[in-house]
Amino acid sequence: MPYTIAEPCVDVLDKACIEECPVDCIYEGGRMLYIHPDECVDCGACEPVCPVEAIFYEDDVPDQWNDYVSANVDFFVELGSPGGAAKLGKVDYDPPFIKALPPMGED
Repeated sequence: MPYTIAEPCVDVLDKACIEECPVDCIYEGGRMLYIHPDECVDCGACEPVCPVEAIFYEDDVPDQWNDYVSANVDFFVELGSPGGAAKLGKVDYDPPFIKALPPMGED
């Protein structure tokens, strides 16, 4: 998995990364966005446009957010590889770890 979306995205769902992604591999779940590990081409276009700095290269995910690497993979276990997020639209699902988090993104 080249890139991972971590905790700062939970309940924020800013879609600047989706607009920037040239291969349409960023999918919208119920509470956050997820990068498809098999569809991502490792271009890095999404990382600098994220306003909450939630996107990290796989080797750069902060230790406190390592569980998000698995969450990004787990999101696609049942979904498979649809071949693009735009045609699928929002998926009302989050892995249990994400679903159980308290509300975030509001100050």
